[in-house]
Amino acid sequence: MRKRTASTIIYPTLMALAVLAACGAAAAQSGTPAGTEAPATVVVLGSRTSAKSALDTAVPVGLINSRELQTAGPVELGKLLQTLDPSVNFTTTFISDGTDIIRPATLRGLGPDQLLVLINGKRRHQQALVNVQQTIGRGSAGTDINAIPLAAIHHIEVLRDGASAQYGSDAIAGVINIVLKQQSNQTQMSGTVGTTKVGDGDLVSASVNQGFALGDRGGYLNLTVEARRRGETNRAGVDTLRVDPPRVTQRIGDSLAKDGYLWWNAAVPTAATSELYVFGGISRRTGDAAGFFRSKGDGRTVPAVYPEGFLPNILTTVTDASLALGYRRDLEQGWKMDTSVNLGRSELAFHERNSINVSYWYEPINTCGCTIYAASPLEADTGTLRFTQATVNLDVHGPLGPWQAAAGIEYRHDNYQIEAGEPVSYQYGRTNNPAIRILDQTGQPAASGMQGFPGYTPSNAVDEGRHNLALYLDLERRFSERFSAGAALRTEKYSDFGTTTTGKLSARFDPTSAIGLRASASTGFRAPGVQQKFYSSVSTNLNAAGVLTETLTAREGSAVTRAFGIAPLKEERSKSASVGLVLRPAPSLSLTADLYRTDIDDRIVFSSSIAPEAGPCASAAACPIKAILAPLKVGQAQFFTNAIGTSTKGLDLVAEHTSRVQGARLVLTGQLGFNRTEVTGRHSQSPVLTGAQLFDDAQVTLIERGQPRKHHVVAADYGVGPWNLNARANYYGEVQGQGFTAPFIQTWDAKWLVDASLRYAISPRVSISAGAINLFNTYPTEWDKVRAAPFPQLGFTRCWETCPIGLNGRSVYLKLDVTL
Repeated sequence: MRKRTASTIIYPTLMALAVLAACGAAAAQSGTPAGTEAPATVVVLGSRTSAKSALDTAVPVGLINSRELQTAGPVELGKLLQTLDPSVNFTTTFISDGTDIIRPATLRGLGPDQLLVLINGKRRHQQALVNVQQTIGRGSAGTDINAIPLAAIHHIEVLRDGASAQYGSDAIAGVINIVLKQQSNQTQMSGTVGTTKVGDGDLVSASVNQGFALGDRGGYLNLTVEARRRGETNRAGVDTLRVDPPRVTQRIGDSLAKDGYLWWNAAVPTAATSELYVFGGISRRTGDAAGFFRSKGDGRTVPAVYPEGFLPNILTTVTDASLALGYRRDLEQGWKMDTSVNLGRSELAFHERNSINVSYWYEPINTCGCTIYAASPLEADTGTLRFTQATVNLDVHGPLGPWQAAAGIEYRHDNYQIEAGEPVSYQYGRTNNPAIRILDQTGQPAASGMQGFPGYTPSNAVDEGRHNLALYLDLERRFSERFSAGAALRTEKYSDFGTTTTGKLSARFDPTSAIGLRASASTGFRAPGVQQKFYSSVSTNLNAAGVLTETLTAREGSAVTRAFGIAPLKEERSKSASVGLVLRPAPSLSLTADLYRTDIDDRIVFSSSIAPEAGPCASAAACPIKAILAPLKVGQAQFFTNAIGTSTKGLDLVAEHTSRVQGARLVLTGQLGFNRTEVTGRHSQSPVLTGAQLFDDAQVTLIERGQPRKHHVVAADYGVGPWNLNARANYYGEVQGQGFTAPFIQTWDAKWLVDASLRYAISPRVSISAGAINLFNTYPTEWDKVRAAPFPQLGFTRCWETCPIGLNGRSVYLKLDVTL
């Protein structure tokens, strides 16, 4: 591993700290009149009582306002959150099947499914896709954050604290609450075009947000239509191993994506103290990605059809829908009631193109093997994943003596479905009879199913669900003008693994108006997702030797997991604590610092690829893994299991200063994020596998070093007259991976990425912007050409299993905004 000096480690952090110091220095020169302050935007996360300023909460809550949403540059919500909030990671993925279109979003270095997403304070359903490739979030099914259009969002709140006791399962890392627009009698239109420096990845995006007043008592209907087309990018190098003469054989970059959205948010007063509300949306997104190249001499191709080899083409269609219906009203003695029904659905359909079923082509007409069919479809539907969720809840909150109290009951039902693909997508010959000997062009047993992404089989098909019931109670009290405290308790009973109870304590102490101290301690849990319980598949992955191998993902309770002695999944349990300092030395300046720690026991992970023992075996007992896998005709197996414990520690520093001088406005912000996750133990329930076999070093590296341990964001926003200039720099610490190169650990160096935009208001209603994302055309570190072989020689030039900064280089855009 290359040597890193103290300066390469410390210098970027010192640069970011200098911005925080600059904020403080600017306060002394501020043109803001003494005793005045810009109106604060309040947040509702972290408390079920009255809304508070983000600086007045007992736990850290970040706020992304509408101005930041407008000036940041990215048009995808996931990338925008990563750009604006250092606690969020939204890594770039490619050659990872469905994860190419549904990329994982994480908070504080934990998993995608340990982050709870709310819309208008109501639970958002998770995605149907399970990330089973070697990417960040491997083995998880988080929330499809890009299914929500930017044009519908008013602001975003990010609760960076364990909150399972308040909001339920998945809130171990924290909560993101997306608040939709409510404006009426106004039309907001926006259009963006862009491209990369290379000239690919062309972007066209357009949106319309229209508000309507309903009645004369404050009712509203807000509608959003958004459409986007993002062209593919390809940063693959020349393949010098598999083709002659050498040429580019892979697609490594963003897939072609086409997205369409229709969202709504509405409320109608039914009386002076009550209202009906409804919100939700429909989105449909298609992706066009690629698998691994099949060379002409490989047994997985047919020379008569693909004489120079071929690159399988994976098409995905993501359909997402949600609908929340609710009723709010004021009760007597200051109490309020809110009851709602929230429905969600995520569906991912796969279609394989530019492919072939080799076993179809070489299948003999009869068992003598004299004649072959010499035919196979070149494309097929390969199956559909579907997740649905229904949530019903009743909340009440109000004063209870000196306390502010909130209580509620919630029922939730989750269901998961896998639909099999077309027969050609998974069959071993048309008869699907493993007893028939079918040989490929190399004389080896022919591969079954379509190449690239074999279809889900009837044995994979499932339609299963579970339900749970939760009761919760929150109490908060202001004991004096300077001290307040709160407590939360939640009990949930699940139909499949029993009951769990969690709690939380929080406190806030303000010795002066300029100083605040805050702290929290909580226990948490995450129920195993129905996706993790019921998912199974057969896919083609690279094994440790870099060879494409059929890999079985076995579901809970299957013959494979029983044979290996893998117990049914149980909930993850966590303990979290944080302590923070809030400083407001001047009306225009604020600084916060928060230390935190989260320990998770029995964390659910996707196992390493379990491969048969190498070499000859004297008996089945001498090679137990081979004895289990050989009858299934798969090269390796994987499954979900509670196999590890982790500990995450971190520090968040945030500073913001606003100054106004002679009509000009300057906002300086600095956000420094430090985070370290460590695997504290690996254990196995299996009599056949050790903890290190079940979860090998490559997977430990992915969890510990796959996400940046440092992520800093420093920004300046300057406005004067019709002009606005915004500049933002993101520092991403180094990341590492060894999933494809074990035991060698590949390091991708820390990088600064700078974005900038210039906006001009042609009139109060029309503005035009020009901007650059990754202004200085920064790329990830290249693969080590010797120790990471053969991947650089196959065209993998820069990153793969972890890629926080992407690999497109600079992109530029023009944007037009119109308000009517």
